[in-house]
Amino acid sequence: MITSDFQSLISSETALLFSSKNAKDSWWKNTAQNPVLQQCFKEIRIDAKRLLQEKDQVLTYSVFRIFTESGSRLEYEKLYFEKRRRLNTFAIMLLLEPENIEYLNALENTIWSICNEYSWCLPAHLMNSPETSTQVNYFLDKPIVQGYTIDLFAAETAFSLAEILKLTEEYLSPLICKRIYEEVYKRIFHPFYEKQFGWETQTHNWAAVCAGSVGAAALHLMEDTRELAMILERVLPAMDSYLKGFNQDGICLEGYGYWQYGFGYYVYFADLLKKRTRGQVDLFDSEKVHQIALFQQRCFLNRNLVVNFSDASPEAKIFLGLSHYLSRIYGDFEVPEEDLRAKYSDDHCSRWAPAIRNLLWFDETVLPEAWKSGTFYSEESAWFISRHQSEYGSFSFAAKGGHNDEPHNHNDIGHFILQGNNEVFLKDLGSGLYTKDYFSEKRYSYLCNGSQGHSVPIINNRFQKEGSKRRAAIQNVSFGEEIDTFEFDFEKAYEVESLQKLSRKFTWVKLNQPKLILEDIYSFTKQPESIIERLIIPALSVSKDEKGILLEGKGKLRITYDKTKLSLVVRILEFQNHFGETENHMALDFTVVNPEPDCSVQLVFQFES
Repeated sequence: MITSDFQSLISSETALLFSSKNAKDSWWKNTAQNPVLQQCFKEIRIDAKRLLQEKDQVLTYSVFRIFTESGSRLEYEKLYFEKRRRLNTFAIMLLLEPENIEYLNALENTIWSICNEYSWCLPAHLMNSPETSTQVNYFLDKPIVQGYTIDLFAAETAFSLAEILKLTEEYLSPLICKRIYEEVYKRIFHPFYEKQFGWETQTHNWAAVCAGSVGAAALHLMEDTRELAMILERVLPAMDSYLKGFNQDGICLEGYGYWQYGFGYYVYFADLLKKRTRGQVDLFDSEKVHQIALFQQRCFLNRNLVVNFSDASPEAKIFLGLSHYLSRIYGDFEVPEEDLRAKYSDDHCSRWAPAIRNLLWFDETVLPEAWKSGTFYSEESAWFISRHQSEYGSFSFAAKGGHNDEPHNHNDIGHFILQGNNEVFLKDLGSGLYTKDYFSEKRYSYLCNGSQGHSVPIINNRFQKEGSKRRAAIQNVSFGEEIDTFEFDFEKAYEVESLQKLSRKFTWVKLNQPKLILEDIYSFTKQPESIIERLIIPALSVSKDEKGILLEGKGKLRITYDKTKLSLVVRILEFQNHFGETENHMALDFTVVNPEPDCSVQLVFQFES
C-alpha cells in the first residue's frame, strides 16, 4: 500500500531537468556557443544533415517476422534504432535551433511514427507475449483490450518521449503532445500498474533499465502525486533487486557495457527522483552504490581497453556526462581523459538518456586523469586486476575465478587477459552476435561463450561445464610493490572423473618491464588421455625460437615454456562479434607430450615483452 508519508515527499513540480523555461533557454543558448562542447554538437549536426536527407524508417511486418523465422535480430533492430537516432537528433537540434521549422517537422513526424509502431519492444523480447498471440476472440459488447509487453526498449522509448516532451512541448503540436501521453499511459503505465513483469525481481540490467525508465517517464509526466507514488512503489523494489545482483565490492559481472547501461539508468532515475522529492529520497546514499560507481575506474586495462569478461566488448568509450555527474557525488570517483568519451554516434542503440546527459551533465571544471597504477582484487567476485606504469609504458593483467553461472555467463574460470602499451596479447573475445540460439541451450557452442574460446585448459578433449557448482576455490592472493600472486583450484569446472585437482597460479612481477608467470598443476587418479593448454590471442605473427615463441603485432611478447613437455599447434579461430562482423583470432594449443604415468603434471609459462 502507498503510505501518505511517502506521497508527501513528492513534489508536484515536473520541470526536473531545468528549474524554469528561462533557465532552459539560457542553457541551450549559452551551451551552443561553448567551445568545449563544439565537437559534440558537430557530431550531432552531421547526423542531423544525414537524417534529413533520408526517409523515416518503416518497421514492416516482413522485417518484424525475421527473428521468429530465422533467429536473426539485426534486420529489425537496425531500423528500430535508426528511428530512435532520428528522435534524439531532431529533438536536440530543435533545442539548439528552435526557429528551424525543418527540425520541428522532422521531430514531430518521428514521434508520430514511433507512436504508430505496433510494439515498442524488440521481436526478440516478444516470445509468448500478447503482441504475438494469434487468438481471435472479440465481441461487440466487450471492449477490445490490447495487452502490452514492457521490455528494455519499450520502457526506454517511454522515458525518451516523456523527457523530450518536457523539453520541447512549447514547440510541439498539442496533438503530438497528447499522443505521447496517450501512448505512454497505454503501453507502459497501465500495463505496469496492472500486472507483474518478470524483470521486476531480476538481479541484472533489465531491472534497472526497465524500472528506471518507467519511473523516469512517470516522474516527468505524472502531476498527480498519488498516482506517481503508486508507480514508484513498484519501481523502487525493482531497483533494490538490481542492486542485489552486485556483491559489496561493486563488480559488475555482466561486464562494463552492462554497467554503463544498467547502472546508468539507475543513476538517471535516481537523479530525477531526488529532484522530484526535493532531495528527501536519495538512492546514492549507499556504500554499495558507491562501490558500484567505482567499477568503471577499476575495470579498465589501459586507455579504452577494458576487462571484458562475460558479454562485454574488449574496447569501450566513456559517457563523460555520467562520469562528471558521479564525480560530484563521490569524491574518489576518477574522471577519465576526455578523448576516451563516447561520440554521439557510438551508441548503436541510440539511447536518449545518456545522449542528452552527455551534454547536460558535462562539467568543464572537472579535471580528467589517466587510469592510475594499482592492483584491485575482489574477494566476492574473484576478479584480479592490476595496472602498472613504468618508463617502458603501460602494462596490465586481469584474471578471474568465480563460477559458471554468472549474469551473461561465459564458461571462463581461470581465464586471463594481458596487455602491454595499449595492445592486448592474451585476450577475451567478449560478446558475440546476439541471436535466438545465443540465449538458448546452444549458448556454449558459441566460441566466445564456451571455455573453448578462453585461455583455459582442455582436458581429455572436454571443455568446462556451466552451472553454479562449477566454481574456483581461491587459495592465495597477495599484493606487493613488486609482485602480486593469485592462486586457485578449479577442477570443479570440468566434468572429468579422473581429474582430482587442478590449480592455477599467476605471479605478476611488476618490474620496469613486467612479466607474468603462469603455473598449472594437475593431479589425476589415472593417466589422462590428453591435456591441452589453450591460449587465446589476436591474429598476430607467431614465430618459434629456442626459448619458446614470439608474438609480434605493434609490440612483442615472448612466451617461454618447456618444449620437452609441450608441443604447439596454432589454430585460426573465426568469430562473429556483437555487431555481426567476422573477426579472426588464434588459439595457441600446447599439448602435453606423453602425460606422466604417475598422473601428476606441472606446467609453467612465462610471458614478457
